[in-house]
Amino acid sequence: MVVSLSALSSNLAKWGKCMSNANATGVSEISNETKTSDRRSFLRRASLMGAAAGATGLIGFDNLMSLAAAQPKFRRPEGSEAGVEKGDFDILIAAQIAEALAVTTYFNIIEHAPFFSGIPNNDQRYLVAAYNEEMSHFLLEKSVTQTHTPFTSFFYPKGMFSNTQVTLNTLVTLEDAFIAAYLVGVRNFSTPDLRVTSARIMGIESDHRTLARVIGPDVPAKFGGPIDTITGLAGVAESVDPPNNNAYERTACWTDISQALTALTPFVDIATAQKAGFDVSRSFAFDSFQPKIFNKLGDFISFTGC
Repeated sequence: MVVSLSALSSNLAKWGKCMSNANATGVSEISNETKTSDRRSFLRRASLMGAAAGATGLIGFDNLMSLAAAQPKFRRPEGSEAGVEKGDFDILIAAQIAEALAVTTYFNIIEHAPFFSGIPNNDQRYLVAAYNEEMSHFLLEKSVTQTHTPFTSFFYPKGMFSNTQVTLNTLVTLEDAFIAAYLVGVRNFSTPDLRVTSARIMGIESDHRTLARVIGPDVPAKFGGPIDTITGLAGVAESVDPPNNNAYERTACWTDISQALTALTPFVDIATAQKAGFDVSRSFAFDSFQPKIFNKLGDFISFTGC
């Protein structure tokens, strides 16, 4: 499916108008949906959404911030009273939303994806470690913004968690998006400490992308494996051999955090999720916890990194 930028801008404008429900993710959970999603269509839409030109990205950003402002635990400062510049705050709150989504994704893979029990122990341990690492990132960012994530439950594509191909496609797509978003932080944060911290987190997201691709060939046949190709944010089915197939990290051509938020909007807003063909019959709650750091040499330590 080929989507023109003009058509995409029109769709995003319509999605922006639909974002009026303050409790956007308040859908009760019901039994898992077993239909297979149109994966290529969803992934290409997600990729093009983030790459759309500035004004389109701002539609998603402004509406998402309007939704966020309605949440009782969230407050967006007018200036630098939170201890960071407003532009830095916006990047950090986008990162908090992304990390809450990541934590929720890994938790539900571990707890509910049928393939999890069939993959080797080292693959299982990677997913558990990633779950803890994403939570550590969330808590670090929260310590700076001094506010909770405005979105605490998420929608996913149809077949997520029940269908292994959909699950790994979505996981790699999200990690691609997180990498690109943290590179926006490297580009746009106002202080060296925040830029270095963004780069440090981005490196871990890159690890997660590669290791998610390692899992593909290890999936048993009874769970749809082995999986030889995984489709990420680029919307192209890519061979998992080799799993580390980047010489340089991909930016998705994002230069502003609004582009990242636009790409993530279907995961948090019910109207946008429905337009993207996600399963809106249920949402998945984000639960905060105290993460385990598996190696102190890889702990945060400080914003200077030492």
